[in-house]
Amino acid sequence: MSGCPFGQTGDAAGVERSGEPNDVVTSRGASDGGTAATAEAVTPRMSRRGLLSLAGVGGAGAVAGLAAGFLGHDAVTATAASASVPAAGEAVVPFFGDHQAGITTPAQDRLHMAAFDVTTEDRKELIKLLKDWTAAAQAMAAGDPTGKTGAVDGPYDAPPEDTGEALDLAASKLTLTFGFGAGLFEKDGKVRFGLDGRRPEALIDLPHFPGDDLQPGRTGGDIVVQACADDPQVAVHAIRNLARIGFGKVRVRWSQLGFGRTSSTSRAQVTPRNLFGFKDGTNNLKVEDNALLEEHVWVAPGGPASEQWMAGGSYLVARRIQMHIEIWDRTSLREQEGLIGRTKGVGAPLSGGDEFSTPDFAMAGRNGEPLIPMDSHMRLAHPDQNNGVRMLRRGYNFTDGSDGLGHLDAGLFFIAFVKDPRTHYVSMQLAMAKGDTLSVEYLKHTGSGLFAVPPGVQAGGFIGEGLFA
Repeated sequence: MSGCPFGQTGDAAGVERSGEPNDVVTSRGASDGGTAATAEAVTPRMSRRGLLSLAGVGGAGAVAGLAAGFLGHDAVTATAASASVPAAGEAVVPFFGDHQAGITTPAQDRLHMAAFDVTTEDRKELIKLLKDWTAAAQAMAAGDPTGKTGAVDGPYDAPPEDTGEALDLAASKLTLTFGFGAGLFEKDGKVRFGLDGRRPEALIDLPHFPGDDLQPGRTGGDIVVQACADDPQVAVHAIRNLARIGFGKVRVRWSQLGFGRTSSTSRAQVTPRNLFGFKDGTNNLKVEDNALLEEHVWVAPGGPASEQWMAGGSYLVARRIQMHIEIWDRTSLREQEGLIGRTKGVGAPLSGGDEFSTPDFAMAGRNGEPLIPMDSHMRLAHPDQNNGVRMLRRGYNFTDGSDGLGHLDAGLFFIAFVKDPRTHYVSMQLAMAKGDTLSVEYLKHTGSGLFAVPPGVQAGGFIGEGLFA
């Protein structure tokens, strides 16, 4: 599908599921925080975790034996000493750039997203926090600890300036993407932080869509931070340290862990699958689609003077979508494919072809009915049915235990970046909520958020600097 709020069923088989850092490729580029489509090959090396995983459960002796087999007995000691220290710059996505990293950056395998409520009402304190977060984010994206003394080099009788669980781990392509919610500008009828007239018109209060069952503890927030990485511990470490730095100024409103991307944001990536088993993200916008990104993702300059701080930024839509897994698993393959509009194996449109074939919505079967049903997910989400608008999706699968009734609390954490949610999200979601049988019978939206994502940070600047200029 193309830009649907659940799945653009398409892009991947061959997704890394280990959560381990990729030690072979470093993604770099110019526009998205340095993450354009080029991938520089570097000398392959095996990380400490990679060596352990190859050794299985054999412990240190197995690791030593494996290393000896590859390198010879005399090299084992040197390998053991160096394997835990990642090479400089390994798997690093640059933090600075025209756009924030973590939008068109090739989608990593793990997510930790958190929304914060700002508890201070002091503008200077908020600006200092954003500056401190900028410094910490830059350090962590480079694979370094936060603070001047890190986790172990500070005063022995004082709390460390980094929590330490990412010591010896590679940067794992960590990206940190920041956005501002409506509550940062106004709350309880009062303007905050001197930002009167600075809230963009596109930063709307999302409507209550049919079928929404939103939980207050999973909805909204003044500031959101999206941490993506190929190692779950690296992503969790990032959010944990931002929360630690923000103590007394912010508190976590909600957070979400995600495993297994459900979108591809580069043509170098294959199409992943969602928890319904279908390919997800076939027609997603990609980093290579420069003209389409300008048209559908990046906020253009030239708007009202009060909103110029958003030029080069985007809007992040987050929706926590619980899947009725048990009901789906008792549904026939024929009905599953009809609900999606694609084949489950190859991911081709039901009108024929392969995964990337253009769907023929007019093609009818022997009974005269469209081969791609009128209420199918792909038909209702396709750009041809939505005035040509598209979005860039970066969703993740999640499993949060059970719901207390013996059912899995699992589904899709939908993330999309759009130029304007009024034109690129709301109308499509309304159509999906009303006419998409999949959404009506098999999905439940339990969390929601909309955030203004400012442009990238330049060296010497800080997150959202233009907003406070």
